[in-house]
Amino acid sequence: MRKAVMKSTELNIEELEAISNGSSSNPFSIFGLHPKRSGKGYVVRTFQPEAKSVVVIPTRGKSVEAVKVTPEGLFEASFPSRTKRFEYTLDVLYARKRKAVTIEDPYRFGSLIEDLDIHLWAEGTHTQAWKFMGSHPKTVGGVEGTHFVVWAPNAHRVSVVGDFNQWDGRRHGMRLLYDIGVWELFIPGVTSGTTYKYELQSSPFDAPFLKTDPYGQYAEVRPNTASAVWKSEFEWEDKVWIQARQDTPHHESPISIYEVHLGSWQRDPSDPDRLLSYQEVTDRLIPYVKELGFTHIELMPLTEYPYDPSWGYQVTGFFAPTSRYGSPDDLKHFVNECHKAGIGVILDWVPAHFTKDDHGLRRFDGTALYEHEDPRLGEHKDWGTAIFNYGRSEVLNFLLSSANYWIQEFHMDGLRVDAVASMLYLDYSREEGEWIPNKHGGRENLEAISFLQRFNTILHEQTPGVCTFAEESTSWQGVTRPVHYGGLGFDFKWNMGWMNDTLSYMERDAVYRKFHHNDLTFSLIYAFSEQFVLPFSHDEVVHGKQSLAAKMPGDDWQQLANLRLLLSYQFGHPGKKLLFMGQEFGQWDEWSEARSLDWHLTQWDRHQGIQQMVKDLNKLLQDEPALHKMDHHWEGFEWVDFQDHDRSLLTFLRKTHDPADSLLCVCNFTPTVVENYTVGAPQGGAYDVLFNSDSSFYGGSNVGTTSQDASPMPWQGQPCSLSLTLPPLAMMILKPFSS
Repeated sequence: MRKAVMKSTELNIEELEAISNGSSSNPFSIFGLHPKRSGKGYVVRTFQPEAKSVVVIPTRGKSVEAVKVTPEGLFEASFPSRTKRFEYTLDVLYARKRKAVTIEDPYRFGSLIEDLDIHLWAEGTHTQAWKFMGSHPKTVGGVEGTHFVVWAPNAHRVSVVGDFNQWDGRRHGMRLLYDIGVWELFIPGVTSGTTYKYELQSSPFDAPFLKTDPYGQYAEVRPNTASAVWKSEFEWEDKVWIQARQDTPHHESPISIYEVHLGSWQRDPSDPDRLLSYQEVTDRLIPYVKELGFTHIELMPLTEYPYDPSWGYQVTGFFAPTSRYGSPDDLKHFVNECHKAGIGVILDWVPAHFTKDDHGLRRFDGTALYEHEDPRLGEHKDWGTAIFNYGRSEVLNFLLSSANYWIQEFHMDGLRVDAVASMLYLDYSREEGEWIPNKHGGRENLEAISFLQRFNTILHEQTPGVCTFAEESTSWQGVTRPVHYGGLGFDFKWNMGWMNDTLSYMERDAVYRKFHHNDLTFSLIYAFSEQFVLPFSHDEVVHGKQSLAAKMPGDDWQQLANLRLLLSYQFGHPGKKLLFMGQEFGQWDEWSEARSLDWHLTQWDRHQGIQQMVKDLNKLLQDEPALHKMDHHWEGFEWVDFQDHDRSLLTFLRKTHDPADSLLCVCNFTPTVVENYTVGAPQGGAYDVLFNSDSSFYGGSNVGTTSQDASPMPWQGQPCSLSLTLPPLAMMILKPFSS
């Protein structure tokens, strides 16, 4: 048989075997139109398994029936009289088919990658790489198809596989651009919605393996793992919002964030296992958030991920919105409608690590491509994930482009970067001997620091008005300091210390709180060292930590009163606000991603009362400049009395440069009513009670709700004073009356 084959083709035995067994690393040197190696004319070769016959049809001239050279399906048509290259199509008659189909040969198309893309990629400065990497439907020379591009510099062979070629890696091998390690192929006839993967081979002797597209913009619904070609047809209607966003002074603005896990916020009661679609969430979530007065929705990760209990924090698709809830255009619709309703959207983004699932990024081309080879640098043992190699320019291209992608293509108003602390320290959660010091002998991850600085610089330069948020749990200095001053350049940092101290205090029985008064006051030592967000997030209400309401001590009434006090204190304390879903109505059970929130609780007055209180706090936050305008500056806060630890009382002022804006906040952290309590006041005259968390509207006992007149008697460093009745487990906000 081998001798017969050799008589029918110019290809040698090694080339024929490589075609047949799928190990050919340079298919463009064999397939398509080529000058004959000996003699005159041209030859067209195509590999068509299961084809009974192939006819090559030139645009001009006679058709030639190809000869089947190998039993595996290599066909070859000779054009001995041709002196120039020509265009052609293929008529292929497949087995079990009665009629031939006309197809375009992918191997007659040249490279479609632009020189600028090659230059920026090689330079490590390509921050919009999704525009050429991945899969893109295109029309080339009047032929519709999809252009595939993937980075795999150490692969021996890369092919595109899918239903369109029966997942046969021998059919659509890609062209390698050697200088940059990028493979490409234009496949005619492949259109939006087509599923595919890359089949790679590390060497001619290794078994091939499948990977999803790192730059894929859509994916199959889990548990399936293929990427899908996608072409957006969405038209945005948020130009006014985007323009206004550029001119917004975020640090001086009221920001109240509602954190949401889309799969468990709400489900269909008639089918509780079914996830709501992006469209259904749009119709339900946006009016709810608008009604409660939150300024932003923060979405837990929507980058495609395989494992539901990871909540999206172990990612396989850094450019693909999860298909659990619908298509990329469905997500764009959600964001668009949020903007039309005046609500910003923040997306959780995870550049700290990625999942080790076989179809994902790990050892993508058979080598440690996106991660470090050494597990002391490249592995998170706690999470069972891989760590990005921030020192590799192609990885920086990937991550910076991913960040830009969600901002530019999906109009996200900000990114919340997860697990920043794990990026900053080489010894994060590692014992001695399990980490490698940096070049200076220190524990700082210099490459990750440089990446975060570039990330913040590029996002703010390319899309003015967006915000970046760091979930950073240590005392790292300068997280929100500008990069040109040596900081990381984030707009805001989650105040994890405030959250931990406050919850630790509130979880104690009131009788013991006086011994831990500093848990409340300590945060003001550093409150203005960074631009802070005060978070009560999903991490505080899961894995046995209980919901916020269930954490609180006392009977049911006291627990909900403590919750109202906790949320009121959050809104009174300097810093932007974040609250995880369900806590705004006092959910008792801790959160689970596998089921809906307990919306049935909202039929009860006391849970409706907490909802109403959150709504009123959000309105107060937006209406009162003192509660937001100087969150970032010490002049916006003044202690009136922080030393009354025996009675667990706190009194402070929130201010602006205009004395008329001043608010007096008084907190009673015990279940005892305190009568005739004298507190310093910043000026004389009448004081309105703007807010009282013990109001009967919220489920409280309605103590201390009347307005007060200030006495000219100085007290606690203030020129005047008030005599108040303090409600139990409650916070009051008073404001000087202005006619």
